[in-house]
This record gives sequence, structure tokens and C-alpha cells, in this order.
Amino acid sequence: MTHAERERPGPVTAHQEADGSVTVSAPRYRLTFAADGSTARLRSAAVDHLELQLPGALDRTGAVDETLSLSAPALDLSGPGPVVTVRRRSTAWREAETRVVCTAEGPEASWLVRGHGDLESVALFATRAALGGRGTGLRPSGHDWATLFTPRPGPPRRLLRGAGESAVLGVCGDARPGRGHWFFTPPPLCLALTGARLPDDADPAAAAPGGWCTLGVGAPVSALNFTQLHYVPSDQGWHLRLDYEAHTRVDGVFRTPEVLVSPGHGDPYAGLRAHRHWLRGHGWAPDPGAAPAAGRPGWWSEPMFCGWGAQMARARDTGRPAPGFSTREEYDRHLAVLGGHGLVPGTVVIDDKWQRVYGSWEPDADRWPDLRGWIAERHAAGQKVLLWWRAWASEGVPQELCVRTPDGHPVALDPGHPRARDLLAANITRMLARDGLDADGLKIDFTADTPSGHALSTAGHRWGIALLYDQLATIHRAAKGAKPDALVVTHTPHPAFADVTDMIRLNDMLRLDDPDPWAPVVPQMRYRAAVAAASCPHLLIDTDDWCAPDRDQWRAYGAVKEQLGVPALYVTTHLDRTGEPLQERDYAALRAQWARHRGAR
Repeated sequence: MTHAERERPGPVTAHQEADGSVTVSAPRYRLTFAADGSTARLRSAAVDHLELQLPGALDRTGAVDETLSLSAPALDLSGPGPVVTVRRRSTAWREAETRVVCTAEGPEASWLVRGHGDLESVALFATRAALGGRGTGLRPSGHDWATLFTPRPGPPRRLLRGAGESAVLGVCGDARPGRGHWFFTPPPLCLALTGARLPDDADPAAAAPGGWCTLGVGAPVSALNFTQLHYVPSDQGWHLRLDYEAHTRVDGVFRTPEVLVSPGHGDPYAGLRAHRHWLRGHGWAPDPGAAPAAGRPGWWSEPMFCGWGAQMARARDTGRPAPGFSTREEYDRHLAVLGGHGLVPGTVVIDDKWQRVYGSWEPDADRWPDLRGWIAERHAAGQKVLLWWRAWASEGVPQELCVRTPDGHPVALDPGHPRARDLLAANITRMLARDGLDADGLKIDFTADTPSGHALSTAGHRWGIALLYDQLATIHRAAKGAKPDALVVTHTPHPAFADVTDMIRLNDMLRLDDPDPWAPVVPQMRYRAAVAAASCPHLLIDTDDWCAPDRDQWRAYGAVKEQLGVPALYVTTHLDRTGEPLQERDYAALRAQWARHRGAR
């Protein structure tokens, strides 16, 4: 017997039982809220057992958030779909509640608190309980998933991982142990899981029995004030954690980003496409319109030559640091070699380190005595030039314009500081404007250097993902102001970043700092390209070319590049990792590929 029952028009219905529990039914799932408000159980074709811990835990500086009591779930059927709210008493906040909007795609949960304090860490779908006889301690959600897909590339040998392994999505990473997830920063904040146990090297696009369930996080990009989203596994359990690092002040009311639990996807890429549509539906990601390619400059799709691989090859031969080979003489030599083999790239990328110092963006006069003149020569030859640019660089930036440690040490340029934004915009303008260097765009690297740390100080109120977006927005706006057809290349395939970038770079093939970095390249780069295409389908893809494990794999990847995006070439005479020389068959393959690519355009 039911205590109350009302069906809404459309695919989602809900009713409340006499004992206080709530049942929600939708074509793709069934969700049952426990009468005590502690959990909700979700079942679908993709998920036989998914127990969601409802209260959450929003820790603030000086106060750990524990749940003292819970209300019964309250069902509201007055809107377009069922909404279930559970209130709780918290040790850290004056009021706290969990709100679940039940949509056709899946339950959409958020957590609200009232009070005052600086957010430290937020645990979602977990309870830190202090409920007396009902139990204490951290309670994660439960699952019977077996395989996890993350859109943030990690070990290049692996495309999938076990559901009992951790995953991190965000804007921080480097070559150190435990931080090797720097290829996409940020990726889409969407994980996919399935009950089928699949090999680590399986093609994620292959169908899994029962399909896939996604966990997607969304909010306006200005509200993504955390550095990382963690998938935290435990013994048959999991929860999500957001790292706010005490840089978000709660002064009254705070609501977390929404988390959509969405079952029923055929593969992870279908889940990412649905995640993008969900973000756009809320206004949290830009809509490029029906025909975004119509106004795209044709030269953006020209085959590219980036000198970094050739610089590294010279470093291998000489034992000198690779940045020292970013010189006019070296690049003239590289282009002459390519020209001698009938290869004329449409775009040339001058890589690290053409600058005098990273933070001033002025040419090093010894290496590039007349960079403006060299760029003019490239233009006369019908080519475009991109300048490599290091995100967050503080070298040469006034200390007061930087994110700083408590003792005043500069960590990174601070886009939260108005004068820092002015400095950044002025330098981008000088690099690209016709009365400046007259370069044609930027290849932006090292976005994974986004500052992280509780003790760091910034002039503004943004942090983490939101702070990186602000920096790229300043750069993109200045670049387009200086030259409307300027090309900005990043490795940020989050759908909300699609309006501050023009092309997604797939990034390095290998993690060379790993003890054994060798990995099969083609499956890894196909996976990255599929993530970028699903998340930002209107953006071009820079296929990258560094660093190939050996010549055979370099050839294999070269053969599929035109299927994935814009062909990029990083070497001219030999590979830097193995020293293997390019042969005439390699130059012939490149000539044919570039001709096909240009013909297809």
C-alpha cells in the first residue's frame, strides 16, 4: 500500500510508501530512497547494485563535517520531475541537505550547506556518520562495478582500469609518482563504469554487457573552484572527493556542483557525448551552433611542423639541453631538410625556449635575433607561425602579480590579479599583433602546473579549474583581439573550455619519466582523440608526434593521424628516443598524407 502516489507526465514517476521510503521509476533506472534518508539504491541494466550514500561531508577549515541525524526523504512533485530532499544535522554547518532531481537521464544530486567557513574537502556520495547506535565513521557508497573508464589519460599502456582503482580528473599533475595524469588538464569531469570486467588494453568503444553508467560533475565554470575531482575506491565501495583547499569561502549558503548518475550508455564515448549535452542543457558549456566549421580559417587545418622532437634529437646527439636548440639557425635547418624532401608545412610551431624568460614573452635575442623578420619570411612563403607558450610561468613576472607561498615566494602568474591579467593580455597582443612579432597563434602547454595548496594566496576568489579558465579566457580574448584568425591550441578537452581554445592537442605519447615508458602508441592516441571528439566535437585536433617509442610505432601512428585530426610532425631526420633515421619511404608517406589531407579539406 502506498501512503501517497502521484505520477508525473513523461518518463519519470515517483511515489512515497507508508514507511516513508520513496521509489522513483524511469525507463533507464529505478531508484529507491531508504525511509531513514541515509541511502538510495539504483538499479538498471548497467548496474545491479549501486547504493548511494546521501548525506555527503563538506569539511571546512577547523571543522570536520559529521552527520548527527537525518530526516526522512521528502518528495516534491510540483515541478517538471520528482525531487527528493534529505535534511541532516551537521557538526560543521548550521543546516545541511542533499537534493536529488530525478531526470530521464538519471538522478542529479547536489549538496547544500548554510553557515560560514572555508571549504577544505568535499566528499560526495559518502557519509561521515556520528549516529550513535546506528554507526559511526566514513561510509562510502557501494557498487558491483568491475571496470572504470577515465577520460584523463594516465599510463599510456592502459585504456581502462579496474573499478577498485583510483582516478583523478582536474588541472594538476606532473612527472612525479602518483601525479602522471597531466595529458588533459582539465578533461571532462565524467567517469564511466560497467559491471563487465574488461582487459586494461581493451577498446573502450567495444560494447560491454549491460552498458555503462557515468558519473558526471557539472556547474558553471566559475563555480569549479576545486583543483581535482577524485574517484575514491574502497572495499566494494566508492565516493567522489573535490579538493577546494580552503580557497572557497562559504558566507551564508553554498551548493556543490551537480553530480549526474546516468546509466544506459553503449560505451564511454557515448557517455561523454551525453555528458556534454547535459552541460549545454544547463548552460554550463557553450553551444557552437549548427555549423561551427563554416567560419574556421582554412589554414588552421594545414599540416603542422613543431620543432620540439627535432630539438630533442639534437639534444640526444650533443648531450646539451633541448631548449637551447630553439634557434633561428636550427629551425632554418629543419625546414630546409623538409623542403628538400618535398614537405612544406602550412604551420610552423617554434617550441621551448624561444623566450628570454618564460614570464616576459620576449624573444631571446641570441637565439632569435630577428624573430619578427623570420615570421615575415614564413608569411612570404605562405606559412603561419605559432609560438609555444608555458602556462602559469612566473619567471620575469613581478612578484606581487603571482600566486605566492606564505613567505612571499612566487609560484605562478595570478590571473586573479587585475594587473597580472593586463600584463598577460599586453604580452599576448605584442606577440601576435601586426605591429608586434606578428605570430599567428599559440601552442599552450603546462596547464597541469595549475597552483595547488591550502597556504597559497591569490588576489581573486577563483581557484583550481576556474582559475585556469580565467587565465585561458584572458589569453584567448587577447589573441583574438590582436589577430581575429589567431589559433590557440591547448590540451583542455573539458566542454566548458571550448570557448577559450580552438584546437585540442593530444599531448605526448609516452611518460618518459616512467621506469619503463614504452607503450603501444596507436590505441592510446585513438582513445585520446575519441575523448576530445566526444567532448568538444567542433574543435580541431592536433595529433602531436612526440615521443614515439621507435620508428615502427612512429610509422604506425603516422598512418592513422589523418583519421584523427590535423597531421603534426615533430622530427626531420631521425627519432630522438632511438636515433633511428627517417628513410625515403617515410618522407614519401608524409608527402602522400599531407597531399590527401589538403585535398580532403
